Amino acid sequence: MDTFTAMTDEELVVSYACGNNAAFDQLLERHKQSLYSYIFFTVRHNGLAEDIFQDTFIKAITTIKQGRYTETGKFKAWLMRIAHNLMIDYFRQRKNENTVSNDDFEPDLWNNASLSEDNVEVKMVHKQVLNDVRKLVDFLPESQREVLEMRYYNDLSFKEIADKTGVSINTALGRMRYAILNMRKMAEEHQMVLTVD
Repeated sequence: MDTFTAMTDEELVVSYACGNNAAFDQLLERHKQSLYSYIFFTVRHNGLAEDIFQDTFIKAITTIKQGRYTETGKFKAWLMRIAHNLMIDYFRQRKNENTVSNDDFEPDLWNNASLSEDNVEVKMVHKQVLNDVRKLVDFLPESQREVLEMRYYNDLSFKEIADKTGVSINTALGRMRYAILNMRKMAEEHQMVLTVD
């Protein structure tokens, strides 16, 4: 690990992209405090800050592993920008969820389809999508299925998942990433549509 502490962020990114997970552990260790503080002071809520923090690193991992990282010499700024964009997305979504305005559509709120309960067909499609997702989850390797279920079904943080499974946060994040990629691949192979219009 001493070798990694002397490396620059960019050298660590390259090392991680080549498959050295310990390099990412060093990046996480190096930037977690300042990143978490930045997120927390913006959102002012521990649980939300932790979720955005974890989502930031998932996005970073995915981008690096896909070979799309191009911010040479600016890793920390790039990480902060990912977090910033995720916070903007979160607040934008909250605003949209909490706002009903007559300016956006005709005044007849009671007959607006977007504000009404789902009809039987939409409920059936939604139920089928959930069943399909469950089937895909069942086909995942045990380690990936375990992390995905803990995250989405039990609402555990990646730190809690890492503690419960006895692995590093980086390993838990990696397993989640592979679980999602594998589910997408299986869905494409079986021509499954996993969205509800």
